[in-house]
Amino acid sequence: MAESSPVPRVGVVMFLLKDKTVLLGRRRSSIGASTFALPGGHLEFGESFEECAARELKEETGVEVDKLEFVTVTNNLFLDEPKPAHYVTIFMRAGMKDPDQVPQTVEPDKCEGWGWYEWDDLPKPLFWPLEKMVQSGFSPFPDSNSGQ
Repeated sequence: MAESSPVPRVGVVMFLLKDKTVLLGRRRSSIGASTFALPGGHLEFGESFEECAARELKEETGVEVDKLEFVTVTNNLFLDEPKPAHYVTIFMRAGMKDPDQVPQTVEPDKCEGWGWYEWDDLPKPLFWPLEKMVQSGFSPFPDSNSGQ
């Protein structure tokens, strides 16, 4: 039997916004280990982007979201990884349902911890798809002039 070729996977990530900050965690993963990234994961069969983003955020941080919306999509090839991968990544944006919620590190095997970071002062190193967006001048805030 012939070896099957790798197939693209769909990832859904979340810009969780609080005032002028965004939530990032340090990855513990075979792809992008020790880089700072948005919460997110794989789209499951039959799931909408909104359902996936809300589920992944709750699983990873314990936080519930409000006013979830689609932001953009990217096509990412990870050819330099030990196991090359291809991801179509859906970027969503939301605020917290309860602004007093504190994100928890629910999956310590996947993330070292969560923190709020100013968009103009993000930690390094960033997960490269996010780094690429930052370098392009992208802003996750609906009104990038005021940060709201």
